[in-house]
Amino acid sequence: MQVTWTGAEATLLRGILGLAQKRFASKAGIALSTVKKWRKLGSSIQLNENSAAIMQTLLDRATPEQRARFAAATASKTVDGLPVCDATTDTVGQWVSGMWTADTTVVAFDLAREDLMLDRRQIGRALLGVVAGPPLLEPLERWLRNGNPPTIPRRARTGVGVQEVEQLENAARVFRSWDDQHGGGLRRKAVVGQLAEVNELLGDNHPPELRRRLAGTMAQLAETAAMMSWDSGHQKLAQHYYALSIRASGDARDPAFTAVVLAGMARQLLSLGKSSDALELIRLAQEYSVGHLTATTQAMLYTREAWAYAQLGRPTAFRRASDKAYEVFEDSQPTGDPYWIHYFDAAELSGTLGGRVLDMARRDPRAAGEAIELIDRALALRRPNRVRSAALDQLGMVEARFIQGQVEEACRVGHAALQVVEQTASDRVAKKLARVYNRTRQHVNVAGVAELRDRMRPLVAATA
Repeated sequence: MQVTWTGAEATLLRGILGLAQKRFASKAGIALSTVKKWRKLGSSIQLNENSAAIMQTLLDRATPEQRARFAAATASKTVDGLPVCDATTDTVGQWVSGMWTADTTVVAFDLAREDLMLDRRQIGRALLGVVAGPPLLEPLERWLRNGNPPTIPRRARTGVGVQEVEQLENAARVFRSWDDQHGGGLRRKAVVGQLAEVNELLGDNHPPELRRRLAGTMAQLAETAAMMSWDSGHQKLAQHYYALSIRASGDARDPAFTAVVLAGMARQLLSLGKSSDALELIRLAQEYSVGHLTATTQAMLYTREAWAYAQLGRPTAFRRASDKAYEVFEDSQPTGDPYWIHYFDAAELSGTLGGRVLDMARRDPRAAGEAIELIDRALALRRPNRVRSAALDQLGMVEARFIQGQVEEACRVGHAALQVVEQTASDRVAKKLARVYNRTRQHVNVAGVAELRDRMRPLVAATA
């Protein structure tokens, strides 16, 4: 029996019981504001005698497995080997107890609700708290090995029919298509709202196949929300949506899509310079999805692997992974691919690997010529509606020309690139533009470069 209770322990109990804040407050007969305060203050607040008695009653009524998990976590002050959520370990604790131990629908409810309430003043804090290293990889690998616990419906009423599920699946496709084309977060809150609606439906009773499809739709919406959050500069939110997508794709029994989401999480870490962690995620994706991937998806995973090797300064390993990507892609059959991998075509293959050769060219300028060749091929093959990708390609071309010392050509390509950059609100494009702008400093005395910098400056300032 617990003698005293802290806010962190009450929050831990809520996660283990699989209850959203509002439902937990209702079940305990306490104010929702109190539950929120316990979560915020964590171990720094001790519950009064009445509240502690209520928590003890809830714990006594829990299943033996739930009580065992709670006892193990509080005894070691950890959950899955990591600190219990409190005021000082909020990020890691929430990640472990919320993302990998609670019911998937509870995770989705809390995440979507907090996101929809996020205002612009909180964006600075949203950039912090991305988890890497063992705190990310160990619980994730354990979850992949042990599988998802079944999501338990909370209501007995009958759920939606096949037609409604098809409409939700189509909506998920539309949102993903928007992100593939333009980038940025212009429709991010709409995606989160749709995700919350699907999550609400998962609380109803459905035949197994409809439940699986609803879970798959949630996984796709969560991945799109992750991509849009990342592309809006919300790194922590992005990582949490990627985790939710992995959870939901597990409910949907879709290891191929799980691998794609792991690759997306890896790409985010690559953008943050966490190459070794990203490489480990790619290996997990490849192992978890053996026998379930089309050639196109396998090729995409090899490009992510190559990306990590390029960042790690391992050109031989990069060549090996790149060759595998090209070899496997030759067997690609787009008509048999799921829609969520349609973005990965010959242009994406060349553009991704061209960008990685450009990474190496920053250390060894001799690689700039190869980067130009690959990026030029990508630009020639890009579909007209792939604005974000075209902007990244063209900015890569500008940088490669500067590395080669072809200043005049760099300026010509630079003006063309800015016409495309102005069409997207992508944070990734903004960061790439800032990199190119900084590279032009060594040529400020050249008239053409000065003119290009004058045109770049307002765009760089607007997204700083």
